[in-house]
Amino acid sequence: MYLKQLETTTNYLKIKMTREVQFTKMHGAGNDYIYVNTMLYPISDPETKAIEWSKFHTGIGSDGLVLIGKSETADFSMRIFNADGSEAMMCGNASYCVGKYVYDYGLTDKTSVALETLSGIKYIDLNVVDGKVATATVDMGQPVETREIDFDGEYPFSSLYVSVGNPHLVTFVDRIEDIDLPVIGPKMENHPFFPDRINAEFAEVISDSKIRMRVWERGSGITQACGTGACATTVAAVKAGKIDRKATIVMDGGLLSIEWNKETNHLLMTGTPTKVFDGTITISE
Repeated sequence: MYLKQLETTTNYLKIKMTREVQFTKMHGAGNDYIYVNTMLYPISDPETKAIEWSKFHTGIGSDGLVLIGKSETADFSMRIFNADGSEAMMCGNASYCVGKYVYDYGLTDKTSVALETLSGIKYIDLNVVDGKVATATVDMGQPVETREIDFDGEYPFSSLYVSVGNPHLVTFVDRIEDIDLPVIGPKMENHPFFPDRINAEFAEVISDSKIRMRVWERGSGITQACGTGACATTVAAVKAGKIDRKATIVMDGGLLSIEWNKETNHLLMTGTPTKVFDGTITISE
């Protein structure tokens, strides 16, 4: 009798220690994240959840986890956790996807949304068609820092370090197909020059308004696209005299339009936020 009561109590506790969390899978140019409204579904230990949920075979599958929350300084806040559990400062593609999320799900009726990130407040202009956000433009702010990196002759090229709220290393090549990104990407990310690791972009200039780019993101590896990386690549290309101040960045997962405004020095990024599916996952606490 005692053992049966103990078993019943144990099963009850197990039930009480689990709950369901609703999420939305979204992507911008193939850069896909799991989005959770933490105002309804608080998430404890997001570092672990990002690792578990980002796995493609045993989890949901993504480049990471995005938490949407309240903000005292903006309309909403955004926290981003990479697939390895590390927290990112900023993500351009995630920003405009958050814009679509909060509008399409009725959390706001504004078409200009202020979003608090670890890189400061970002402003998102939403283009609404038939009641849903079709495209969005994010004011990514000004480039913070640029400097040339030559690796002391270790590699047969020089690169430009560009900070746009998070750090990027942009390298221009003649043929992007010649770059073995799975090999050189992690070497760049973890190079001793960058103790906090870095995002690495390799870019081939197609014309004075188009660049083909591939990216190795710190904490996630090869991703289909990177918004801040597209901005950093545009800055590097303008500084090198390779393009004008507007460019289409062609990435593995799609296109982004970047403008580096001469008057304001701000980077404006336009992309297409895309909802993939809604889902529910059970978590234990």
